[in-house]
Amino acid sequence: MAIENEQFEMIMMETMERTDKTVSVLSSDYVAIRAGRANPHILDRVLVDYYGTPTPINQVGNISVTEGRCLVISPWDASMLKVIEKQLLVENIGITPSNDGKVIRLVFPVLTEERRKELVKEVKKMAENAKIAIRNIRRDSMDALKKMKNNKELSEDEHALCEKDVDKLISETVEKVDKMCDAKEKDIMSV
Repeated sequence: MAIENEQFEMIMMETMERTDKTVSVLSSDYVAIRAGRANPHILDRVLVDYYGTPTPINQVGNISVTEGRCLVISPWDASMLKVIEKQLLVENIGITPSNDGKVIRLVFPVLTEERRKELVKEVKKMAENAKIAIRNIRRDSMDALKKMKNNKELSEDEHALCEKDVDKLISETVEKVDKMCDAKEKDIMSV
């Protein structure tokens, strides 16, 4: 930090928290995108009714990956098979579950080149939305710093140093988003 100012430190902490949350949301959105391989994380947001309580699927049974493109859900309670299957259909995750009476299988189809390109566009759009959110966070931080300068809580020099610190944090966060986007694009396009 460039200067010792409690208010500035609070602004920086809030800016860091908000940018970290933006990156975290983007990361969880990227995990939910299926890239032709079975990924148990696509089920993270799916909640089933477990005796009246909405419960994540991974807390009512085992989820395992078989053959690279097949997820197998083995509920601990056999009566949950139909409930899980019904909820997977309701959630519309893009894969139709098959129930053999003991386990539920989700077979991931091989992605076509066209579908891969669509997913890459979606990934880039998510990254752009994250960057927009980050720019809004920067604007809010700069407005708060300007208000401090106008209220004579910061000198011109201190204001300039504070702005540099905020810009550095924002640049690092945008760079992190770009790297995440590139990595996900590479993951999707690899056959």
